[in-house]
Amino acid sequence: MAERISDAEHAVMEVLWEEAPLTAQDVAERVDPARGWSANTVKTLLGRLLAKAAIAHEEDGRRYLYRPLVQRDDYVSGESRRLIDRLFGGRLTPLVAHLAERDELTQRDIAEIEALLKDLKA
Repeated sequence: MAERISDAEHAVMEVLWEEAPLTAQDVAERVDPARGWSANTVKTLLGRLLAKAAIAHEEDGRRYLYRPLVQRDDYVSGESRRLIDRLFGGRLTPLVAHLAERDELTQRDIAEIEALLKDLKA
């Protein structure tokens, strides 16, 4: 998947990562109702995701079943790397420092980071 997906497309991907294959109607029913999307909106987003090769579809009678071609973990890794590269010069430490300086890290976050670092050192 060379093209990035939009926030709206990401909402559709989250549905498909949770459960697939699904019809367009199934996806429309599972997307957060607060978005207020019609089935046609979801079909448009599915079409965009097909064009970006993020999903595939197969015929099932008179309808299509959609499934992701991109794994969620792979997507998250790519987006995380792009964020760190773009905003922090490819370095993770400035990101953590930024969050810490703005009191964005909870004690639980700090404990989890410490445990992760301890595991990485072992």
